[in-house]
Amino acid sequence: MPMSRILVADDDPSVLESVTWLLKENGYEVVPTNGGAACLDQLERRSPDLLLLDILMPDADGLQLLERIKSDERWRDLPVLMLSAQPPEDASVRSLGLGAADFIRKPYRPKELLARVQAHLRMGTVLRATRLALVRTEEALVRAQQDADSRRKLVDILHEVTGDLSVSELFHLLVRRAARALGVSHCSVVLARPGEASAVVVAAYENPKLQQLTIQLDRYPELKAALDSGQPVLVEDLDTHPLYEGVRHVWGIEGIEIPIRSVIALPFTIERGQYGVFLVRRTRDQEPFGASDLEFAQAVITAAVAVIQRAQMVESTMADNARLEQLAQTDPLTQLLNRRALTERITAEMERALRYDSTLALLMIDLDHFKRVNDTYGHLVGDDVLRDVAKLLVDTIRVSDIVARYGGEEFLVLLPETDDAGAESFADRIRAAVEEHDFTDSGEHPQLRLTSSIGVAMYPAARIESVEDLFARADAALYRAKADGRNRVRL
Repeated sequence: MPMSRILVADDDPSVLESVTWLLKENGYEVVPTNGGAACLDQLERRSPDLLLLDILMPDADGLQLLERIKSDERWRDLPVLMLSAQPPEDASVRSLGLGAADFIRKPYRPKELLARVQAHLRMGTVLRATRLALVRTEEALVRAQQDADSRRKLVDILHEVTGDLSVSELFHLLVRRAARALGVSHCSVVLARPGEASAVVVAAYENPKLQQLTIQLDRYPELKAALDSGQPVLVEDLDTHPLYEGVRHVWGIEGIEIPIRSVIALPFTIERGQYGVFLVRRTRDQEPFGASDLEFAQAVITAAVAVIQRAQMVESTMADNARLEQLAQTDPLTQLLNRRALTERITAEMERALRYDSTLALLMIDLDHFKRVNDTYGHLVGDDVLRDVAKLLVDTIRVSDIVARYGGEEFLVLLPETDDAGAESFADRIRAAVEEHDFTDSGEHPQLRLTSSIGVAMYPAARIESVEDLFARADAALYRAKADGRNRVRL
């Protein structure tokens, strides 16, 4: 499989060199360019799979260049990640509004940059495959519209199933519409793998409430034959077809009367190794299926599979977006919120406190003499200690409270609807919990104990008008706690 090609446009030689090296070390083909003109030249030569574009370059405005790129049909689906040292509140909004896929602030973090590059390369692949699937579906529609009355029924089905529905919803919609178009009372979608003994019915026209019904395939020879052979199975009459010779004997012994006369079983494959059978049946009071019915059913399932694959791609893309958003808001070591995410939450809580005449408290927690842990035991043990502290804080706070990693060995706890006495008492409880906790790692080291100093800031308060003001007030209180001898709380 060919490696992904990434075009990097930046006028800073050090950034260009470091990004190029990082991406090449991780298996990507990288084309570095210095400036906007060189970037356009490389795009004209060969379109990459992804573009990393600096916002500020001497010979071009990165945002204007982005707008030009996105207005060109050739590069409409090209994922563009903007790099900038500008404040994200300004640059990210403008970039995303012009069609950028993401915004990365300089100086970048290598792991975050790689994670975002990987995510957007996947999404780019999904988007291209989705557009191709849609084109093929539209082509199938055009051909169907030129056919006879049965083909017009297919058009009705496709018009309905190409909406923004989940895969499960598409299965249920497909069996309803196909059953009506074919004039049958029994229509199902069954998922299974070749060689398996059982299968799962995920949708059935005759039983709309049915969900995830497990059946044994030895009782349904048409399903087993379709799965094993990968070919359509047409049974005009169950009473005479040799495929049912064994089960007819069982039906006779058990006294079972089968109301079904005729069956079509169409195997299909969708992404991620999922196999299934589109099963339609007619009862004894209906005409048996013929070759024309089989042809129409094949057209339905072929077009429907393309739509189902599109729905799976959309669901996968949404999941990737959710994971990317989680990555952007989470500290990778402790899995707590990072400072950026907490800042957004504090802003909302400050507005809420003013609106409802309430108070909130911010605790800034610093581990005393933490450098000694790294110097004595190593950074791996230091990382374990930070994770332990994070868990300790999460276990201590209330449901309404928010805990985040501020950076290094500092943590933040936001306490909504808390007065100064309550905040000071809560902070002292955290201080005591840290002091009493044994951070020893599985007995490999002597007993490891730590203490913490905590600064508390309240809001509303004089000269606190922003989140940064609140941070500064908590930091000043923390400094006093350190100066007064550590292992204490200061308000």
